[in-house]
Amino acid sequence: QVQLVESGGGLVQPGGSLRLSCSASGFFLDYYAIGWFRQAPGKEREAVSCISKSGSTTKYAGAVEGRFTISRDNAKNTVYLQMDRLKPEDTGVYFCAADIESSSCRGPSTWSYWGQGTQVTVSS
Repeated sequence: QVQLVESGGGLVQPGGSLRLSCSASGFFLDYYAIGWFRQAPGKEREAVSCISKSGSTTKYAGAVEGRFTISRDNAKNTVYLQMDRLKPEDTGVYFCAADIESSSCRGPSTWSYWGQGTQVTVSS
C-alpha cells in the first residue's frame, strides 16, 4: 500500500520545539519533492514548507520562515520538519504529501499520497 505516515506531533508550550517525521510506505520518497501542510480548526489547509527531490531547494511559508527547517534523509525514506520557537498559531494538524508533478518545489504542483496527519498543539 502506497502511503505517507506523519509522526512526532504533540502538546508543547509556546517557545518549545517539535520534530515531525514523514515516512513512506510502499514507495521511495527520493523520487519526489515533499511538502508539509497544516490545517487549523475552522481554517483552510495551508502550505508550510517544501523540499525538492535532491534536497537542494527548500521553501517556507512566511509565517514559519526562520523557525522551521525541512530536511530529508533518503536513506531512511523520511522527511523531517524541525519546528522551533513554536507559537499558539502553529497549532493544527500537520500533513505531508508528495508532488507527483514537479520535483523542484517550483512551478505547478500536484500533491498526492497524503498522510493522515499528526496533531500539533501549542499551548501553555
